[in-house]
Amino acid sequence: MFERLAEIVSTSDAIVFFGGAGVSTESGIPDFRSEQGLYAAKAKFGHPPETLLSHSFLLREPAVFFDYYKTNLIHPQAKPNAAHLALARLEQAGKLRAVVTQNIDGLHQAAGSKVVHELHGSVYRNHCVRCKIAYSLAYILSDSNPFPVCERCGGMVRPDVVLYEEALDDTTWLHAIHAIENADALIVGGTSLSVYPAAGLLRYYRGHKLCLINKTETPFDGSANLVIHDSLGTVLAAVVA
Repeated sequence: MFERLAEIVSTSDAIVFFGGAGVSTESGIPDFRSEQGLYAAKAKFGHPPETLLSHSFLLREPAVFFDYYKTNLIHPQAKPNAAHLALARLEQAGKLRAVVTQNIDGLHQAAGSKVVHELHGSVYRNHCVRCKIAYSLAYILSDSNPFPVCERCGGMVRPDVVLYEEALDDTTWLHAIHAIENADALIVGGTSLSVYPAAGLLRYYRGHKLCLINKTETPFDGSANLVIHDSLGTVLAAVVA
């Protein structure tokens, strides 16, 4: 399996990688959608993550939203793992054209990747909902109010992440589609391919080198050209090496 993926990488010059939460779990960032994450959210906050991370909940109970958000979605101590580093090396070698990610942790950029389409936004970008001024992650973490407020106008400062009940950013979505449409190989890793609309991006791939790397089965295993059920970091590090 590793040899086949290495052959695909060596014979491709427009690879796109599409990844999900499993890319970052190897950096110690837990998947809040897992059974453990679901249990922890309900036990401490009384709601599932889908409620806590919804647009309506942010407006209704911002203090609780930010308590959960800061505890469970911000991991400034996390470092890029072998998968992030391998993808950055592929880009530097001229093989990888883009990373399309569902993650909001910025680890692909920290590893050195330059072309990263963040479907669900980033914890590192924040803005005032009233006057739109931008704020850093450091400001969000240092603000001592029940929820962060703008120094200029007093409005609530929220993260530039896509919450439940919100649409994906049109520009980012179109860039992701364009990258996948023009890929000669599509490597999908660390995602169950069960979260839409992101999982629907696979239908835009036109080639015959669809590679799925995930520890568990996905709904798309039967239509892939190569399926590897193993650690993403282990696989990509071995292939790139």
